[in-house]
Amino acid sequence: MNRHNWTRRLRSALGSMLVIACFGAVGCHEKSVKPGINDSYKNADVDKWTARFESESREIYQQRDGILAAVGVAPGMEVADVGAGTGFMAQLFAEAVGTEGLVYAVDITPEFLELILDRMADAGVTNVKTVLCEEDSVKLPAQSVDLVFVCDTYHHFEYPRGSMRSIHRALRPRGQVVIIDFKREPGVSREWIIGHVRAGKDEVVREVSAVGFELLEDVPTPFLEENYMLRFGKTD
Repeated sequence: MNRHNWTRRLRSALGSMLVIACFGAVGCHEKSVKPGINDSYKNADVDKWTARFESESREIYQQRDGILAAVGVAPGMEVADVGAGTGFMAQLFAEAVGTEGLVYAVDITPEFLELILDRMADAGVTNVKTVLCEEDSVKLPAQSVDLVFVCDTYHHFEYPRGSMRSIHRALRPRGQVVIIDFKREPGVSREWIIGHVRAGKDEVVREVSAVGFELLEDVPTPFLEENYMLRFGKTD
Protein backbone atom coordinates (compact mmCIF):
# COMPACT_ATOMS: atom_id res chain seq x y z
CA MET A 1 0.00 0.00 0.00
CA ASN A 2 1.44 3.36 -0.96
CA ARG A 3 1.73 6.22 1.51
CA HIS A 4 -1.14 8.18 -0.06
CA ASN A 5 -3.64 5.32 0.29
CA TRP A 6 -2.46 4.52 3.81
CA THR A 7 -2.92 8.14 4.89
CA ARG A 8 -6.37 8.30 3.31
CA ARG A 9 -7.49 5.12 5.08
CA LEU A 10 -6.12 6.34 8.38
CA ARG A 11 -8.04 9.61 8.08
CA SER A 12 -11.20 7.70 7.18
CA ALA A 13 -10.82 5.43 10.19
CA LEU A 14 -10.20 8.33 12.53
CA GLY A 15 -13.18 10.14 11.08
CA SER A 16 -15.40 7.13 11.70
CA MET A 17 -14.15 6.86 15.28
CA LEU A 18 -14.90 10.53 15.80
CA VAL A 19 -18.45 10.14 14.48
CA ILE A 20 -19.07 7.15 16.75
CA ALA A 21 -17.65 8.93 19.78
CA CYS A 22 -19.62 12.06 19.01
CA PHE A 23 -22.87 10.15 18.62
CA GLY A 24 -22.33 8.46 21.96
CA ALA A 25 -21.36 11.63 23.78
CA VAL A 26 -24.21 13.45 25.46
CA GLY A 27 -24.94 16.77 23.79
CA CYS A 28 -22.01 16.57 21.37
CA HIS A 29 -22.13 19.61 19.04
CA GLU A 30 -25.61 20.42 20.33
CA LYS A 31 -26.37 24.11 20.64
CA SER A 32 -28.39 25.46 23.52
CA VAL A 33 -32.01 25.85 22.48
CA LYS A 34 -32.59 28.58 25.07
CA PRO A 35 -29.47 29.90 26.84
CA GLY A 36 -30.06 30.82 30.46
CA ILE A 37 -33.38 28.98 30.74
CA ASN A 38 -32.36 27.59 34.15
CA ASP A 39 -30.61 30.64 35.57
CA SER A 40 -33.51 31.33 37.94
CA TYR A 41 -32.79 28.05 39.73
CA LYS A 42 -29.24 28.98 40.68
CA ASN A 43 -28.83 29.49 44.44
CA ALA A 44 -32.50 28.64 44.72
CA ASP A 45 -34.66 30.02 47.51
CA VAL A 46 -36.45 26.78 48.40
CA ASP A 47 -39.20 28.50 50.38
CA LYS A 48 -40.08 30.64 47.39
CA TRP A 49 -40.07 27.72 44.98
CA THR A 50 -41.99 25.45 47.35
CA ALA A 51 -44.72 28.07 47.61
CA ARG A 52 -44.82 28.32 43.82
CA PHE A 53 -44.58 24.63 42.96
CA GLU A 54 -46.97 23.43 45.65
CA SER A 55 -49.70 26.03 45.32
CA GLU A 56 -53.22 24.65 44.91
CA SER A 57 -53.58 27.12 42.05
CA ARG A 58 -50.92 25.22 40.11
CA GLU A 59 -52.61 22.62 37.95
CA ILE A 60 -49.88 19.99 38.28
CA TYR A 61 -49.93 20.13 42.07
CA GLN A 62 -53.70 20.32 42.30
CA GLN A 63 -54.09 17.25 40.07
CA ARG A 64 -51.13 15.25 41.41
CA ASP A 65 -53.24 12.23 42.39
CA GLY A 66 -54.82 12.06 38.93
CA ILE A 67 -51.37 12.33 37.36
CA LEU A 68 -50.07 9.52 39.57
CA ALA A 69 -52.91 7.25 38.46
CA ALA A 70 -52.42 8.12 34.77
CA VAL A 71 -48.66 7.49 34.86
CA GLY A 72 -49.33 3.95 36.04
CA VAL A 73 -46.41 3.10 38.30
CA ALA A 74 -46.61 -0.27 40.03
CA PRO A 75 -45.06 -1.90 43.10
CA GLY A 76 -41.45 -2.89 42.57
CA MET A 77 -40.78 -0.48 39.70
CA GLU A 78 -37.73 1.76 39.56
CA VAL A 79 -38.75 5.25 38.50
CA ALA A 80 -36.88 8.49 37.79
CA ASP A 81 -38.58 11.83 38.42
CA VAL A 82 -36.51 14.14 36.21
CA GLY A 83 -36.91 17.74 37.26
CA ALA A 84 -38.17 16.61 40.65
CA GLY A 85 -38.24 20.14 42.06
CA THR A 86 -39.47 20.05 45.65
CA GLY A 87 -40.19 16.33 45.45
CA PHE A 88 -43.95 16.07 45.89
CA MET A 89 -44.33 13.68 42.95
CA ALA A 90 -41.23 11.71 43.94
CA GLN A 91 -42.83 11.05 47.31
CA LEU A 92 -46.06 9.86 45.68
CA PHE A 93 -44.07 7.58 43.39
CA ALA A 94 -42.14 6.21 46.37
CA GLU A 95 -45.39 5.24 48.06
CA ALA A 96 -46.71 3.67 44.85
CA VAL A 97 -43.64 1.52 44.08
CA GLY A 98 -43.35 0.38 47.69
CA THR A 99 -40.35 -0.83 49.60
CA GLU A 100 -39.34 -3.18 46.77
CA GLY A 101 -39.17 -0.29 44.34
CA LEU A 102 -36.95 2.76 44.05
CA VAL A 103 -37.35 6.38 42.98
CA TYR A 104 -34.57 8.61 41.68
CA ALA A 105 -35.30 12.28 42.31
CA VAL A 106 -33.26 14.01 39.61
CA ASP A 107 -32.71 17.76 39.46
CA ILE A 108 -30.19 20.37 38.36
CA THR A 109 -30.62 22.38 41.59
CA PRO A 110 -28.68 21.17 44.66
CA GLU A 111 -30.95 23.08 47.03
CA PHE A 112 -33.98 21.13 45.78
CA LEU A 113 -32.20 17.83 46.35
CA GLU A 114 -31.28 18.82 49.88
CA LEU A 115 -34.92 19.72 50.52
CA ILE A 116 -36.07 16.38 49.13
CA LEU A 117 -33.68 14.45 51.37
CA ASP A 118 -34.95 16.34 54.42
CA ARG A 119 -38.59 15.84 53.47
CA MET A 120 -38.18 12.13 52.83
CA ALA A 121 -36.37 11.69 56.14
CA ASP A 122 -39.13 13.53 57.99
CA ALA A 123 -41.76 11.36 56.27
CA GLY A 124 -39.86 8.12 56.90
CA VAL A 125 -39.48 7.45 53.18
CA THR A 126 -36.40 5.32 52.53
CA ASN A 127 -36.70 4.41 48.83
CA VAL A 128 -35.84 7.77 47.25
CA LYS A 129 -32.35 8.58 46.00
CA THR A 130 -31.36 12.05 44.81
CA VAL A 131 -29.29 12.65 41.68
CA LEU A 132 -27.70 15.96 40.69
CA CYS A 133 -28.00 16.07 36.91
CA GLU A 134 -26.26 18.20 34.30
CA GLU A 135 -27.63 20.46 31.60
CA ASP A 136 -27.29 17.73 28.98
CA SER A 137 -27.52 14.52 31.01
CA VAL A 138 -29.73 13.09 33.73
CA LYS A 139 -26.67 11.24 35.12
CA LEU A 140 -28.47 7.96 35.75
CA PRO A 141 -26.78 4.56 35.41
CA ALA A 142 -27.36 2.67 32.19
CA GLN A 143 -30.52 0.51 32.17
CA SER A 144 -31.33 1.45 35.75
CA VAL A 145 -35.01 2.45 35.53
CA ASP A 146 -38.30 1.21 34.14
CA LEU A 147 -39.96 4.59 33.73
CA VAL A 148 -38.86 8.22 33.52
CA PHE A 149 -41.29 11.00 34.46
CA VAL A 150 -40.64 14.47 33.05
CA CYS A 151 -43.22 16.95 34.33
CA ASP A 152 -43.19 20.62 33.27
CA THR A 153 -39.47 20.08 32.71
CA TYR A 154 -38.96 19.24 29.04
CA HIS A 155 -39.22 22.93 28.14
CA HIS A 156 -36.38 23.50 30.62
CA PHE A 157 -34.05 21.09 28.79
CA GLU A 158 -31.41 23.44 27.43
CA TYR A 159 -29.94 20.54 25.45
CA PRO A 160 -32.98 18.34 24.74
CA ARG A 161 -31.23 15.89 22.41
CA GLY A 162 -28.47 15.15 24.90
CA SER A 163 -30.88 14.96 27.83
CA MET A 164 -33.22 12.57 26.03
CA ARG A 165 -30.33 10.40 24.85
CA SER A 166 -29.18 10.08 28.45
CA ILE A 167 -32.72 9.09 29.42
CA HIS A 168 -32.71 6.52 26.62
CA ARG A 169 -29.54 4.98 28.06
CA ALA A 170 -30.96 4.99 31.58
CA LEU A 171 -34.09 3.07 30.58
CA ARG A 172 -34.27 -0.68 30.52
CA PRO A 173 -35.55 -2.48 27.41
CA ARG A 174 -39.23 -1.64 26.88
CA GLY A 175 -38.85 1.25 29.31
CA GLN A 176 -41.13 4.25 29.04
CA VAL A 177 -41.00 8.01 29.31
CA VAL A 178 -44.00 10.05 30.39
CA ILE A 179 -43.77 13.74 29.50
CA ILE A 180 -46.18 16.34 30.85
CA ASP A 181 -45.78 19.86 29.55
CA PHE A 182 -47.71 23.00 28.75
CA LYS A 183 -49.94 23.22 25.70
CA ARG A 184 -48.36 25.92 23.58
CA GLU A 185 -51.11 27.05 21.25
CA PRO A 186 -50.89 30.62 19.92
CA GLY A 187 -54.20 32.38 20.37
CA VAL A 188 -55.29 29.84 22.99
CA SER A 189 -52.54 29.50 25.60
CA ARG A 190 -51.73 32.20 28.11
CA GLU A 191 -49.13 34.73 27.01
CA TRP A 192 -46.79 33.54 29.77
CA ILE A 193 -46.81 30.05 28.27
CA ILE A 194 -46.20 31.36 24.75
CA GLY A 195 -43.20 33.36 25.96
CA HIS A 196 -41.77 30.78 28.34
CA VAL A 197 -42.35 27.44 26.63
CA ARG A 198 -40.14 26.78 23.61
CA ALA A 199 -41.96 23.97 21.82
CA GLY A 200 -45.53 22.84 21.35
CA LYS A 201 -46.69 19.24 21.63
CA ASP A 202 -46.10 18.31 17.99
CA GLU A 203 -42.53 19.57 18.11
CA VAL A 204 -41.87 17.69 21.34
CA VAL A 205 -43.11 14.49 19.70
CA ARG A 206 -40.76 15.03 16.74
CA GLU A 207 -37.75 15.78 18.94
CA VAL A 208 -38.24 12.84 21.28
CA SER A 209 -39.02 10.43 18.45
CA ALA A 210 -35.77 11.42 16.71
CA VAL A 211 -33.57 10.09 19.54
CA GLY A 212 -34.81 6.53 19.95
CA PHE A 213 -38.39 6.72 21.21
CA GLU A 214 -41.80 6.00 19.73
CA LEU A 215 -45.01 7.68 20.78
CA LEU A 216 -47.21 5.08 22.44
CA GLU A 217 -50.06 7.26 23.62
CA ASP A 218 -51.31 10.80 23.79
CA VAL A 219 -52.76 10.13 27.22
CA PRO A 220 -56.29 11.44 27.78
CA THR A 221 -56.14 13.89 30.68
CA PRO A 222 -59.54 15.52 31.15
CA PHE A 223 -58.37 16.68 34.58
CA LEU A 224 -55.66 18.87 32.98
CA GLU A 225 -56.51 22.06 31.13
CA GLU A 226 -53.14 23.67 30.41
CA ASN A 227 -50.99 20.55 30.15
CA TYR A 228 -50.84 17.43 27.99
CA MET A 229 -49.38 13.99 28.77
CA LEU A 230 -47.42 11.86 26.31
CA ARG A 231 -46.18 8.29 26.78
CA PHE A 232 -43.15 7.15 24.79
CA GLY A 233 -41.51 3.74 24.54
CA LYS A 234 -37.79 3.11 24.20
CA THR A 235 -36.76 1.67 20.84
CA ASP A 236 -33.40 0.08 19.99
